[in-house]
Amino acid sequence: MKNVMRLALLSALAFSGSLMAQTFVYVSEASDGNIARYALNDKTGALTLLGQTSAGGKVMPMALSPDHHRLYAAIRSQPLRLVSWAIDAHSGDLTQAAEVAAAASYPYISVDGRGRFLLGASYDGDVVHVYRLASNGKVEAPPVAAYKTGHVAHSVITDATGHSVYVGNLGTDRVLQLNLTPDGSLTPIGKGYVETAADNGPRHSVMSPDNRYLYNVGEMGGVITQFKRQPNGALDKIAEWPNAVAAQYQLQHGRERPADYNDPTPRIWAADIRITPNGRFLYVTERTSSTVTGYRVNKNDGKLTLIGSWQVEKQPRGIAISPDGKWLIASGEKSNVTGSYAINSRSGVLKRAGSAPAGGDANWVTVVTF
Repeated sequence: MKNVMRLALLSALAFSGSLMAQTFVYVSEASDGNIARYALNDKTGALTLLGQTSAGGKVMPMALSPDHHRLYAAIRSQPLRLVSWAIDAHSGDLTQAAEVAAAASYPYISVDGRGRFLLGASYDGDVVHVYRLASNGKVEAPPVAAYKTGHVAHSVITDATGHSVYVGNLGTDRVLQLNLTPDGSLTPIGKGYVETAADNGPRHSVMSPDNRYLYNVGEMGGVITQFKRQPNGALDKIAEWPNAVAAQYQLQHGRERPADYNDPTPRIWAADIRITPNGRFLYVTERTSSTVTGYRVNKNDGKLTLIGSWQVEKQPRGIAISPDGKWLIASGEKSNVTGSYAINSRSGVLKRAGSAPAGGDANWVTVVTF
């Protein structure tokens, strides 16, 4: 009887353990050529470094497959490549699955919601490329389409339908609006773009979870621009919010930063933008002040109300929000740790929860839960 009870107990524990969510965090460490792997405690927010996976070069942007079982990354040192890894759902380990030549150097990659295509925006190539994904998730090269963007394409995302593509075009103060056809071609919607404030430098964008609004943050002006998405994918600009930390940290207007940039003046240098899965809170990073600024999102019209700003890791290029919306993870290009922050479910205020060691030039952050 004791043995039967013991077996029943072990079976129950095994069953309950299989139901427990496991959350893993991946941070690309550009100068070390590694992707750091962390476990995120879903109850406390504690981060535990599990190890590093070699990417074989200057690894920067990453993207996740819709089924969360494959991680993609762009290598921006020669030879330029797109690499994919299979994610072990139990351990978080990465196993390299495939590698193909990249047609350009990409500071941003994304995968459409149906897992048909991987898209890459090239800062120095002024182009967006579309790669087909095979049924097993592998990237097929060369790209099936290329779209000339104008000076400095800095990001590319798709909307929830997978039919519309939006490109942050830093050098032209435009967000491009494009159709993504079933064969991977890109064609303009209307005149092909909408404008942001002059010299704002549109960088990263995020769609609201209900697919009604697109928010873009400008790297040089730090202005958040809100657009309303029409049924055909066209964008209408409806509101702008100025940089919330420029006056506090006495930041001057930003400038485009080539590889040989050298300017000691403290300037606006915004980077990333994310929204919680429930659409209630939006967060942006500013690298000169090393801050994350949070906003409350009005559920009716999508407009923003400032919550506050918080010091995070030094020079935060990337942030990500856990799928349950409870935790924000921040990397710092000049920090020796990656940090986790609790998101107050009522106010959106951030509170530091944990940290773990980080390698050199930590930038892109991806979070996955199984």
